[in-house]
Amino acid sequence: MATKALAIIVGGSSGMGLETAIKLAKNKNDILIIGKNAGKLAEAKATIENKNAMVETVEMNLYNKDQLTNFLVKIENEDRPIKHLVNAAGFFKPVSFIEHKEEDYDLQMDLNKAFFFVSQAVAKKMKDTGGGSIVNIGSMWAHQAIKATPSSAYSMQKAGLHSLTQHMAMELAEYNIRVNAVAPAVVVTPIYKAFIDEDKIEETLQEGFNSFHPIGRVGQAADIANAIDFLLSENASWITGEVLNIDGGVMAGRN
Repeated sequence: MATKALAIIVGGSSGMGLETAIKLAKNKNDILIIGKNAGKLAEAKATIENKNAMVETVEMNLYNKDQLTNFLVKIENEDRPIKHLVNAAGFFKPVSFIEHKEEDYDLQMDLNKAFFFVSQAVAKKMKDTGGGSIVNIGSMWAHQAIKATPSSAYSMQKAGLHSLTQHMAMELAEYNIRVNAVAPAVVVTPIYKAFIDEDKIEETLQEGFNSFHPIGRVGQAADIANAIDFLLSENASWITGEVLNIDGGVMAGRN
């Protein structure tokens, strides 16, 4: 029996990461999801296994150096070919530039450090097994500032992730590794729970941001997962280095 390929989703226990994992489960690959909340990981595992996929979970805090190091060793020792990687973890809380503290800055930039070295470890494995596809979840905020949601460090982090996407794409193309990113606008996910009650996120975002998007509604996690699934697939085999706006038309203009 042929060995199944592995799809890794960093931040796959909720939101866009979980929706992407559900999509990938239909492709009969093994799924490895990484998250820091054991309860959410267990729920995600049960949800994905209902799609007839084999699921493994890793409870890991991306800010914890020892946990990150241990995970990189796990990737190095992985026997299965790694076909897909999605860097989906994130943290968002509006903070004005004047009020930013060092810990606010580090919460963002240390994420990119983790993404960088997880992606490097995965790329090494992909290089040895014929290639693969990587998608980073960036953000519309990396393209432009929105006064209602001040987020300078967050936007720096996402802009850096967009740039990393392009550099990886150029350097890894010769190994049949494609690297792309998506840049969502306002999407209903738990990432907003840092400043909105979790059970009121969808209602609050719809009231405040539906009209912000030319299409007339905020995004859903599935909107982004559909695009990620496409970019990972062979249907996108001639696409690399792309930062794809999935934003309800925001970058085209405003209502």
